Amino acid sequence: MPTALVTGLTGQDGAYLSALLLEKGYRVVGLIRRSASADVINHRLRWLGVEGRVELMDGDLLDLSSLLRVVQAVQPDECYNLAAQSFVAASWQQPLLTGSVTALGAANMLEAIRLARPACRFYQASSSEMYGLIQEPVQNEKTPFYPRSPYAVAKLYAHWMTVNYRESFGLHASSGILFNHESPLRGIEFVTRKVTDGVARIKLGLARELPLGNMDATRDWGHARDYVQAMWRMLQQDVADDYVVATGRTTSIRDLCRIAFGHAGLNYEDHVVTRSDLIRPAEVDVLEGDAAKADRVLGWRATTTLEDMIGEMVEADLARHRASNLPRA
Repeated sequence: MPTALVTGLTGQDGAYLSALLLEKGYRVVGLIRRSASADVINHRLRWLGVEGRVELMDGDLLDLSSLLRVVQAVQPDECYNLAAQSFVAASWQQPLLTGSVTALGAANMLEAIRLARPACRFYQASSSEMYGLIQEPVQNEKTPFYPRSPYAVAKLYAHWMTVNYRESFGLHASSGILFNHESPLRGIEFVTRKVTDGVARIKLGLARELPLGNMDATRDWGHARDYVQAMWRMLQQDVADDYVVATGRTTSIRDLCRIAFGHAGLNYEDHVVTRSDLIRPAEVDVLEGDAAKADRVLGWRATTTLEDMIGEMVEADLARHRASNLPRA
């Protein structure tokens, strides 16, 4: 039975990846920081029905000694580094924390693998935000990077450290340059979930308005359930490499709202209000990925449409709010 060590196990991608790996017969071990609210942070695992099927070990990306102990104890065959301070907007308020966790944390994980389990295959969660002020209309693995947030800068450091450890030490270390990927398990602070949660609240009479920032920013949105398949396929290759993972379709936040509100039989123009304080200090206006290499080498392509994904998210948020607003006995 192969063993996978997953950082960020309790996040959206970690939960979907855990479900996939368990389905494939893996032993799945998750690295989690010590927390007094474990019952809360495990809610995504519960949602997918895998909470009791994964092992959890205390550790922290900022503490190399803890990573070494975990790697030595687990002896993983594969390691997926998904943990990060992953909210772009927060990275301007917490730039040093973002750099420590998202950048240096990845380097600590790479070093622990190099020292304690060099045969382990490593996956780094890179991000389309690294492209930032885009240098080409459609971005692929050869497109120059131009990060526009502390988060993107930190992700770029982690990305190049992964390349460096591959080339310097011969580690089987791959990066997935994932474009935006969403699901009902997305954090409420991210715009897609903010929209679908807002739609649910308005539909159920719990709110009247949805405040948003830049309505004209466009993104390449896919489903996290599809994207974790690409992560796993990267580590099954004989040769490690970097891959763009995207749908190749770009949609504005305005059109995202139109789809989400329309799913609930509402008109977004009646409810969305724009606020200048929700606009980023440095905006990334357009991102659109070219996943031709992932298709050619990994045999991967996105299978869930944006409309189906947004519909799934709206229905999940409607169900959540209906359940939480039931009258108490």
